[in-house]
Amino acid sequence: MALMDVLLDEMRDLYSAENQLVKALPKVVKGTSDAGMKAGIKNHLEETKGHVQRLREAFGHLGKKPTGQHCSGMEGCVEECTDALEKDAEGAEKDLGIAGALGRVEHYEIAGYTTAIALAKGLGLKEAASLLDANLKEEVAQAKAVFAAMKPLVKQAASEEDADEEEDEKKPKTAKEKKSEKESEDDEKEAAADVEKK
Repeated sequence: MALMDVLLDEMRDLYSAENQLVKALPKVVKGTSDAGMKAGIKNHLEETKGHVQRLREAFGHLGKKPTGQHCSGMEGCVEECTDALEKDAEGAEKDLGIAGALGRVEHYEIAGYTTAIALAKGLGLKEAASLLDANLKEEVAQAKAVFAAMKPLVKQAASEEDADEEEDEKKPKTAKEKKSEKESEDDEKEAAADVEKK
């Protein structure tokens, strides 16, 4: 596979990822209760629309189409956001779950942009690298903002009394929770032999 093909794969992955976020972030905004976090997500939604535009422009510099590849990694990250939105938690506790999922989203994008920029620079594609770098800078800033928003939420959640904690532990698990728990146990069993070798 030629280096240009690797770059195009990375950029198409990012393009799909950003488009998935344009669809998913409005739901995240609705499900978030913290006003500061809600405003930050709304702002990043607008930045994300700009990321899509910059990626289109970068593809234009390469004379290629941006479509043709679905980003499974972002699909998983969006699913984690959906899971956080569907949990029974409320207030700061729920917002912390959402923030954790959003942090993983940002770091996924940071990894993708960092790789794509390195490839574009390696190919001497300055315009494309510059557009990708502009997106990367906004992703890094958003990751920092998400983790900064978590600090007061952690304090708030820690100070809230959870009187029905024992009751929550006795609640029956949903089918999705049971499936996730089983998959986690299977992963642990499969990895155990390799982990114990160290």
